[in-house]
Amino acid sequence: MGEPGKEFGGTPGNIGLMIFSHVLPFYFCLSLKYSSGGIYWPSSFADFFIDFKNCCTPTITAFLVYIGFFLIQLFFAAFLPGLKVKGLPVPTENNFQYSYNCNALYSWYLSLILAAVVHITGIFPLTYLANNFGSILCCSVIFSDILSVIIHFYALKTNQTCRMSNEFIYDFFMGVWLNPSIWIANRRVDLKMFAEVRLSWLLLFFLIMSAAVKQYELYGYISLPMIFLLTAQFLYVNAIMKGEECIVTTWDIFYEKWGWMLIYWNLAGVPFVYAFHAYYILENSKENQQNSSVPFILLLFIILFGAYYIWDSAQSQKNRFRAKQRGIYVARNTFPQLPYGTLDNPKYLKTQAGDSLLIDGWWKYARKIHYTADICMAFCWAVSCYQTPGILPYFYPVFFTSMILHRYQRDMERCQQKYGNDWKIYCKKVPYAFIPGLI
Repeated sequence: MGEPGKEFGGTPGNIGLMIFSHVLPFYFCLSLKYSSGGIYWPSSFADFFIDFKNCCTPTITAFLVYIGFFLIQLFFAAFLPGLKVKGLPVPTENNFQYSYNCNALYSWYLSLILAAVVHITGIFPLTYLANNFGSILCCSVIFSDILSVIIHFYALKTNQTCRMSNEFIYDFFMGVWLNPSIWIANRRVDLKMFAEVRLSWLLLFFLIMSAAVKQYELYGYISLPMIFLLTAQFLYVNAIMKGEECIVTTWDIFYEKWGWMLIYWNLAGVPFVYAFHAYYILENSKENQQNSSVPFILLLFIILFGAYYIWDSAQSQKNRFRAKQRGIYVARNTFPQLPYGTLDNPKYLKTQAGDSLLIDGWWKYARKIHYTADICMAFCWAVSCYQTPGILPYFYPVFFTSMILHRYQRDMERCQQKYGNDWKIYCKKVPYAFIPGLI
């Protein structure tokens, strides 16, 4: 069965995105090193290669640190206790349902404890990540590219492919293997879910923690903007960890194949690109610098908490509704449990395809209201860099918004194809996509 259509501009677009995705994190890294997060423009190619060599050369130690983190998280995923959850039936595999051991929350807290212990004891100072940002970035890029090649050809060799286009670059970019997994002592770890939930977000948080610790060691304080970012990222990562069982039934796990796009961005792109704001603040810190405007930071916190509340509770409503519909809902007391996160007897639209579309709670106001909240949080991260005005901090929210809009378009096309006339009825009942009353 072939791909129904070419995503991301087909092969030419895939090549362009792969080149762009490799250039972007290294450019940000050089910008931080040589321009304090401003526009980096070397005077010659020779200067560029010298700067790159000095900043981003991989080392054996950096490689061991990155691989060590990967293996520790893999061990946690395999052996820590967790909630056992069944995935959706996979049509390309005779409707087989994979089982998932959702223990990310335990991995998250245990990782935080271990990080504190190894830092305090001096076994592994957290500042190593900040001091060797470029080297670890390069190791992550190399590793993700090699892993992408291995996964692609192993899937071909073992005939574990689906929805092939028979265009090599396109299939390599989008992936050919839907449910890649590894077995450790008879315990299955889904690699796609493992990379998306654990590796990307945990490494991102540790990179930001490293920037905060280094700021304190250099200047004797952690600035309010840095505290804001730590808080924002803690909330975000914690939400992903505490709701891991909800991710099992998402589009990423159920439909997206594990190709270069997901592998690279989970293992290299997300942690090192999204950490830019923390390092921008670090690079522009000064000794005895006065903290930024308290009222402005308080306003940012208010906006952040409001957006986070909508984002978390909206996704909780939807995922718990789906779980109850399938009879697999399990109440959990993970922190934080927000009000309005569970709907009692919600209104929904029953479709001919057999699914139910929620039209209650936050979801009666806009079809993708959680995207709006997510975008709002992304802009808050960028605005937290306001003490030293610049353009590059705003790349992430602009990039993220464009990615979200593209994802929205893909989702609309898929839903229209799946639900037909029911989707038109649903869109009439919930006419707005992002902001009630506007769009």
